[in-house]
Amino acid sequence: MALYTIIGGDQKPYSSVTADDIRRWIADGRLNEQSLAKEEDDTEWRPLSAFPEFADALAASSAPPPPLTAPVAGASEGHDAALQLVKGPAIGLKVTAILNLVLALWSLVKLIFFRSDVSRLYSGIPQFNDPQVQQLLHLTYGPLGIINSLFGLAMSVLVLIGAAKMQSLRSFEFAFAAAILAMIPCLTPCCVLGLPFGIWALVVLNKPEVKSQFS
Repeated sequence: MALYTIIGGDQKPYSSVTADDIRRWIADGRLNEQSLAKEEDDTEWRPLSAFPEFADALAASSAPPPPLTAPVAGASEGHDAALQLVKGPAIGLKVTAILNLVLALWSLVKLIFFRSDVSRLYSGIPQFNDPQVQQLLHLTYGPLGIINSLFGLAMSVLVLIGAAKMQSLRSFEFAFAAAILAMIPCLTPCCVLGLPFGIWALVVLNKPEVKSQFS
């Protein structure tokens, strides 16, 4: 049986080392292909990569390590299934939010640029000539109306963002809040559409197989 002398990591020579010892030290990371060695009857030092008998051990030590965790079977299928389940209600919430945006913007434009036309429309009706009624109309089609339109715009944007996150399975809390906002009566102009789509979204979001897939 051949014996070797090797130069260890501490740069000290170690003699009478067997081939099995060297293979074990390679596997342990104590030696590599650049480590110097020689057979005991040799006079020339050579790197371990020059010894054919250690080629397999060196190749095994340089192979990439296995993954830390094996992929979970069916994880991809579960994610795809969850994406299909949220697709319908998410699109419904998006449609509702976009309609809300359009209606809120149109309302804001009317209040800012056509407010005088609305006042003239009501001025010809005797019931609306009362000063208190006129003051109420002034608030409704003035500051309060503008604030309400801006509020509707903000809610519509939140629902739209939440629907987008729901469709991509991101931020469960945001998606859940968007579904609730869409359901609140008169919080958005299209509350008639928001109610069924919001309920649908909540039912889907509460499914364990969907909730577990959110990141």
